Amino acid sequence: MYDDIANNVLNPRPGVIVNHPQGEDVYAGVPKDYTGDEVTAKNLYAVLLGNRTAVTGGSGKVIDSKPNDHIFIFYSDHGGPGVLGMPNLPYLYAADFMKMLQEKHASNTYKKMVIYVEACESGSIFEGLMSEDLNIYVTTASNAEESSWGTYCPGMEPSPPSEYITCLGDLYSVSWMEDSETHNLKEESIKEQYEVVKKRTSDMNSYGAGSHVMEYGDRTFKDEKLYLYQGFDPANAKVKNSLSWEGPKAAVNQRDADLLFLWRRYERLQEKSEKLKVLREISETVMHRKHLDSSIDFVGKLLFGFENGPSRLQTVRPSGQPLVDDWDCLKRMVRIFETHCGPLTQYGMKHMRAFANICNNGIPDASMKEASIAACSSHSSARWSSLVQQGHSA
Repeated sequence: MYDDIANNVLNPRPGVIVNHPQGEDVYAGVPKDYTGDEVTAKNLYAVLLGNRTAVTGGSGKVIDSKPNDHIFIFYSDHGGPGVLGMPNLPYLYAADFMKMLQEKHASNTYKKMVIYVEACESGSIFEGLMSEDLNIYVTTASNAEESSWGTYCPGMEPSPPSEYITCLGDLYSVSWMEDSETHNLKEESIKEQYEVVKKRTSDMNSYGAGSHVMEYGDRTFKDEKLYLYQGFDPANAKVKNSLSWEGPKAAVNQRDADLLFLWRRYERLQEKSEKLKVLREISETVMHRKHLDSSIDFVGKLLFGFENGPSRLQTVRPSGQPLVDDWDCLKRMVRIFETHCGPLTQYGMKHMRAFANICNNGIPDASMKEASIAACSSHSSARWSSLVQQGHSA
């Protein structure tokens, strides 16, 4: 865990984290093996593969699993088509994650594995890539082309405690965790939890403010009980499971959660100079979003023509096909764009499909470089890079 919440100066309850409007502290006593700069894709892969010599910093602990072990992974961060966010770059790319899972399977160091992923476009990490013969079952918060959603946000019903100005959780994550906390996991199956989480995350199947929970991989062991993967709370031993759920009345698109937080903070402040500072941050955030959106749009027009460019960039491949054929090309295109247009940031991750389609259309690196330079002058690139760095340091 990055561990930047509990003791953040903006946390209204120092040292405490809550994820429900009436929730108790979920931070105290939680083991933290890797935090801050140690939270990297490289360390994650090393930990999951049980490679002690490859980890950097932290406790040095790894998954020292054996052939008959069950493994449960929950990953939560920002996301985009084909990528999962990391507090420290580089991002986690789908092909690299899949390669690690295949290597883990080849090492014969687990019996079965269950993976839950919370992120925007999280389905794209596994779409067309996740094999059914790895003994791994996966569910994701969203499909390959939609955002995930925040919940328990200010102004919602139920709303966070009055001192909070941020969302307390993500709809998919809150759904499965609250389901697990209130049920006898020796009686509830993987399939049953999937169904109730799918319903709650979809805004009761309306999808008005929700996403499509997906499943991938090996579905042959969905009838197994959850305790084999998530453990068991003896206090729930006599609970009679009821899988219906009345969830929150609303949700916020995950990519807008930061703006909601900034606006609530602006409304709360009394000091004029502080209000102006936050208003400036809101303005810069919105301007940076517009910069990224317009730059990507212009790159598409330069590469594919002004009439067809934008639509070519947003082309979604048929279900069952991976986002991109050449993942190294995708990484190169991102690097080229960021070099000339500034960092993508978590908001800009939504444009990963555009870079993938540039690769899928065989655009050479040199053409991408020329288009990026034309779309983003050196002056604007330096300006946006500076603003994003200020945002990260804040």
